[in-house]
Order: sequence, then C-alpha cells, then structure tokens
Amino acid sequence: MVTAQDCLKKYGPAHLEKTMVLWDVPPELEIGVIPKRIYCNRDLVQPLERAFRRLISTGQVNHLKTWDGCFNIRNKRGGRSTSLHAWGIAIDVNAAWNGFGRPPQLPQAFIQCFTHSGFDWGGTWAKPDGMHFQLSQL
Repeated sequence: MVTAQDCLKKYGPAHLEKTMVLWDVPPELEIGVIPKRIYCNRDLVQPLERAFRRLISTGQVNHLKTWDGCFNIRNKRGGRSTSLHAWGIAIDVNAAWNGFGRPPQLPQAFIQCFTHSGFDWGGTWAKPDGMHFQLSQL
C-alpha cells in the first residue's frame, strides 16, 4: 500500500503541487456525477479514466451518487501523517453513505471497477473508509 513517505520520496512536498494537473475528463465519460474537470496528480489520470470507463460499461455508474473530491492538503483523519489526497492520488465518492469508521455501502461490482483499475479501497481497512480509493502503486 502506498504511504505518505512513498509520495514524499517520489513527488516531494505536497504543498509544492509539482505533479498536479487539471484533467479535462473526456466528454464521453461525463455521465452522472462524474466531474468534467479534476485537479489531480498526473499519475492518477489513466487509472481513474479506466475506472470511470469500467463504471460506465458495467452500469455501475448508477451507484456513483456523489463525487467528494481528490486534492486536499491535509493530514489523515485522526492521524499525524499527511493524507494521500495532499498529492492528488486519492479520491472520495459517496461520502454520505460511506463515512469513516462506518460499514461501507458500495456494491462489490462498483468497488471492482476501481480495484481492477489500479486502486486500493479503504473499505477493507481495520477502521473502514468506504468512500476512499487510492492508487495501489506509484
């Protein structure tokens, strides 16, 4: 699993935003609440595009109720280390139904659209974070 230390080594300090891009999501992927533009790490673009394409092709895009963000310079909730959101390699979706520490409410097929596209899912952690997906490798 990717850590803040891994990000610091590869990308440098998060506040410098050296690897961030404003991704114009292809029009054919702008379905439901998929955003038109996402400020994210350049390394997130291809895996996220694959995940969006899978959501659409499998019909799981109907389970995407809210897009709750990507880039946010902050520490992990309840922790001291920097969140992977600070480097733009993590996203949150359907936050209202998948709160930190609560049982996740996402269908397995939806989750697989992301995990088969290069993401780890926070819903399997000791303290679940069912809204959270992050790159599984840098």
